[in-house]
Amino acid sequence: MSFITRGFTGRGRERDDRLPPGQTLVGDFPVLSAGPTPDIDTADWEFTIRTESGAQHSWNWDQLMALPIEDVTTDIHCVTHWSKLGTGWRGVALDTLFEGVDTDYAYTMAHSYGGYTTNVPLDDLLDGKAWIAFEFDGEPLDPEHGGPARLLVPHLYFWKSAKWVRGLVMMEDDEPGFWEQNGYHLRGDPWKEERYW
Repeated sequence: MSFITRGFTGRGRERDDRLPPGQTLVGDFPVLSAGPTPDIDTADWEFTIRTESGAQHSWNWDQLMALPIEDVTTDIHCVTHWSKLGTGWRGVALDTLFEGVDTDYAYTMAHSYGGYTTNVPLDDLLDGKAWIAFEFDGEPLDPEHGGPARLLVPHLYFWKSAKWVRGLVMMEDDEPGFWEQNGYHLRGDPWKEERYW
């Protein structure tokens, strides 16, 4: 005989083990941005990694498309408490882009068209953890979701997956980006609920 009522079981729903603490499952793809959506043509798009020596490694759109492209199925988690499970992306792994990059620094600052920044440790970008994504669910990435290309770092809260990404700058120390300067956590691990400082 069970004495547990609906009031004690989360309104009768089983908790999905893929949901980090404090997250709610959504079926749509909410749009949240810190500013207006920039209009970037792929003919004008460029991605650059700048190291501590001042060396710049750059790819235009055609050069990015000529690199090995990966299909990625992953869950994403927003700091505003929504999660979307099993999302499908296509992109180029940061591992591929860093193959010829010589750096001793352990941190990066991601820069976006439109001025947005977010800091990400290099360890969170390598070993199959991050991509420059340009397709979502089999379609080119909509501008409202960061198209033509965004950083995809799905194991961290989604503010770290910078929309409209244009480059990474290597940093010796972990310095805060836009949201981090405004009280968000420096790293943003959803499983540890690293939402705020």
